[in-house]
Amino acid sequence: MLSKCLFPVAGYGTRFLPATKSMPKEMMPVVDKPLIQYAVEEAMNAGIPDMGFVTGRTKRAIEDHFDINYELEKEIAGSGKEQRLSSIRELMAACTFSYTRQKQMQGLGHAILTGKTLVGDNPFGVILADDLCINPEGQGVLAQMATLFNQFRCTIVAVEEVPEDEIHKYGVIAGEAISDDIIRVTDMVEKPAKEDAPSNLAVIGRYILTPDIFDIIENTPPGKNGEVQITDAILTQAKQGCVLAYRFKGHRFDCGSVPGFINATNYAYENLFKG
Repeated sequence: MLSKCLFPVAGYGTRFLPATKSMPKEMMPVVDKPLIQYAVEEAMNAGIPDMGFVTGRTKRAIEDHFDINYELEKEIAGSGKEQRLSSIRELMAACTFSYTRQKQMQGLGHAILTGKTLVGDNPFGVILADDLCINPEGQGVLAQMATLFNQFRCTIVAVEEVPEDEIHKYGVIAGEAISDDIIRVTDMVEKPAKEDAPSNLAVIGRYILTPDIFDIIENTPPGKNGEVQITDAILTQAKQGCVLAYRFKGHRFDCGSVPGFINATNYAYENLFKG
């Protein structure tokens, strides 16, 4: 059963400096809720109760967010403002929260390997909070993937089509179609030039990984930019067994970029904000 989700949150968020000089980028609010809370809610709604965070220096605000603030609680007790804490209280009651530190920034693969102590020998979800995914028509993206995992019991990555001029920002897959929405992965390339990309299907920040990925990462040499790339490890996994790519249902906003963050904020204000 899928019960654990990992959140790599150790990055510096340099694209949002100076705002992220002392504030985690994952705590940036989309209207009235930080990105990391959207991510944890998505995991909880997928039936996952155990949240693990791979953090770094200056990330204590994330831990504080998922904890009780006694002074604040006392100050607003009995007022209309108390209702504004209902969503975070629900998460705190339903989930457990564990933390470990990534001491050096050596790529997403290294961050996931650092989280091994939090997930153990279990399959687990991975959510990158930079990618805000919203599906107003039904299940969240991780819940959609969890349903597939229960059927196929293998690593699954979420993908979407991206424009040619953005392909160089992503890991890109190629494979054999099983259905309109499911592809068996045969190739993955990290941040290729558009002329070298095997397709226009880019991996976004949602994964379900089987625990054998940890041994593979440990034996994966540094790749693009001298970092340990999860793309390289998953390609090895695909060659050894089976990895599926899933065209998810819903909207995805790249909140690691200023335009994407603004688009997400406008969408959330118009469609989700309740005042």
